[in-house]
Order: sequence, then structure tokens, then C-alpha cells
Amino acid sequence: MARNHIHSSKQISTKSTVLLLFASVVVGGALIFYYLWASSSSAVYTSVHYNWIREKNDLVTLPNFSNETNKIAEFKNEKHKNKIPERLLSGSFADLDAPETKWEEMAPAPVPRLDGASIQINHLFYVFSGYRTLDHVHSHVDVYNFRSNKWEESFGTPKEMGNSHLGMASDGRYIYIVSGQRGPQCRTPPVSQTFVLDTQTRSWESFPPLPQPRYAPATQVWRGRLHVMGGGKENRHTPSTDHWSIAVKNGKALEKTWRNEVPIPRGGPHRACVGVGDALYVIGGQEGDFMPKPGSPIFKCSRRHEVVYADVYMLDDKMKWHTLPPMPKPDSHIEASWVILNNSIVIAGGTTEKNPITKRMILVGELFQFDINSKKWDVIGKLPYRVKTTQAAYWNGWFYITSGQRDKGPDNPQPKKVVADLWRTKLSDLLIH
Repeated sequence: MARNHIHSSKQISTKSTVLLLFASVVVGGALIFYYLWASSSSAVYTSVHYNWIREKNDLVTLPNFSNETNKIAEFKNEKHKNKIPERLLSGSFADLDAPETKWEEMAPAPVPRLDGASIQINHLFYVFSGYRTLDHVHSHVDVYNFRSNKWEESFGTPKEMGNSHLGMASDGRYIYIVSGQRGPQCRTPPVSQTFVLDTQTRSWESFPPLPQPRYAPATQVWRGRLHVMGGGKENRHTPSTDHWSIAVKNGKALEKTWRNEVPIPRGGPHRACVGVGDALYVIGGQEGDFMPKPGSPIFKCSRRHEVVYADVYMLDDKMKWHTLPPMPKPDSHIEASWVILNNSIVIAGGTTEKNPITKRMILVGELFQFDINSKKWDVIGKLPYRVKTTQAAYWNGWFYITSGQRDKGPDNPQPKKVVADLWRTKLSDLLIH
């Protein structure tokens, strides 16, 4: 019995040892698996967090940026234990320092519009066509009365007239509407037809067409002639430097054909074109634009490379171009975003160079003043938000802007909503003398 009891005890001891060793292996394996899993999870979390930081703040090495709003961020390189300095671009890195500006919101326009056009004649502000969305365009004119501060009238445009990217100018009664795009999306080719609106009778007349159609050409009545220059060529993307003019009087062409003039030094659409005395100023603009997607039956817009510039050119009475000091930053989509006051040109908003990381369009939220005497630029105010193709006017001390495409918010300058908003501010309080 004793021998049997001893043998039984040995068997139990051996089994216990085996079970203990097995349990140790299982627990050890579990601990190793947990450690590896935790390390892997931590690495994934760090990666996601880092990518989110980059996405939200556009982290990029940009040693030559001088904007004071940029911040320097340093990260440790785990392999080499070195610190890598990088610039952290906030969403508003392209904004310029500008005085805070008080704006008053007025009654919005009857419809939102992008890439429209406008002309002010005395107390009436004529705002033309434009996109409502990429798939819907307007074919009418809304009229705002500055005396009553009301939108008082709307009337249609000719069926053959462009809906967006129009060239537009006035002699004080007649409005000349040149070329442009008919239809939604990025339809090609542009129309060559030109029309004249008599603002007193609200009647439309045809006018000699351009030698070649253009998108958003710089257009102005200057020294008795209607000048049209630059813009985008028939494919919508190629910049044109062509410059034509035709003599006009009382809404009529005094010549049968357009005359070739000295080409503008740099081509492209979406520029301000301002005549002051014996000088014609062409300000800002871009080379390149959206094109229709190849084979698309609806001419769906497809982005192409664009270069936005700050160039300023002046044409003198001897028909010679001069290069003037550039804008404070590159600016485009400003063809109707300007007024003249006290021998200064004031320009609102626009688009500037794309974000260097995301390549997304960046809108402009500043108010610029160009002193014609000193040839000097100043940033004199901030808009209610960044906006492109806003329509500008001036009446009785007030500077007005309406319509356009605004930003996504204070920290995101990318374009989003097409608006009908109307704002005004006391411009005389902002001008630098």
C-alpha cells in the first residue's frame, strides 16, 4: 500500500509540473501577443494622429515662407534622434494683415451667382447672369437701387448672349456685353456675339462680333473706343494676348470691323480693367482655366494647371504698355470687383495662388487700394469673408459688394457656397490718403 501511495504521489506531482509549465507558456505567449498588439496599435494611432495633423494644418517644409502667421513645428526622427524643423501652414496662411472692417448686411440679391458681371450707372446697379450652380446658369439682369436700397427690377437677356465669363463695359448709358460662355459647366467654344443694352429703354441691340471669341476678356470703353484684350481662347485654357478696339458712340459702332491694337504683355482671363483719364489699367488675372472633360457630353469641368499673378499694366495715350508695381499678392476673378474713388482703384476679394500641399484654390478676403498718383498698393480692410467674383459698386460714401463664391469658413479659404449676399461699408473711413 505504501509503495502504491508513493507511486501515485509521484504521478500527481509530475502532472502538476506539466500543467504549471503549460500554463506558464500560455500566459507568457499571451503577454507577448498583447505587447506586440499594443505596440502595433500605438503605432497605428500615432500614424493616424500625425496624418490628421498634416491634413488639418497642411504641414510642409517651406523654409522660404515669410508670412508671420506661419508657425514652426519640430518633430523627432526616431531613427536618427534629430529634430526636423517644418513650417505648419494654417488654413489662412495666405491671408495678409488688414484692418478690421465693419460691414452692414443689406437685402440679398434675388439669386445667388458666380462668374456674373455688373455695371453701375449712377444710382442703379445692373448685375448680370452668372452661374447659380455648375449645372444651372442665369439669363437675366437684376437691378439694385442705391437710393431706396432695394432690388427693384429684373429683366431677361438675349438667348444668344453668354451666361458667364462676359466682357463688360459702359459709356454711362449703354452697356456693351462681349463674348463669354453660353450654358453651364465648362462649355466650349465661347460665343463671339456682342450686344448693347440701352439702360434707359431696356432694349437690346446686336453689335459687331469679336474677330475671335474669348472667355472673360479685359474690357473697357476708353478714349471713345471699346477695348477688348486677353481672356481665354476657344479651348477655355490657353491665354490670349490679343487686343482689339472699335470706335463707339451712343451704343453704336462707328466702324464695321475691330482694329488690331498692341497686344497686352501677359495674357489670360479674370482681370480688372479700369480706365482713368489717359491711362488704361489692367490688373491681376491668371493663365489657364478649367476645361471641359474630353468626351463629356455636358462639357463637365475638369481642372487644369493655372498660374495666378499680381501683374499690373498701364496703357498710355500713345498706345504703349508700362509695367507698374504688382498687387500685394496674386489675384484673379476680379473683373467686376473694383471701383474708382479719390484717384484710387479699390479692389475686393478674388482668388490667389493654390495651396502648395492640397493644390486647392484659395480665396482672397482683403480690400486693396491702388493710389494712381503714387502707384502704391495698400491693404485697407477685410471683407466679411473671402470671396471671388464679387460685384462691387460705390454710392454716397458706401462701398457695396454682392454675390460670388465664398469660403468654407474663417480657417478654410477654399471655395464653397455661391451667395446672393449684399454688404456695404463706409469706404471713406478706410482709404489711405
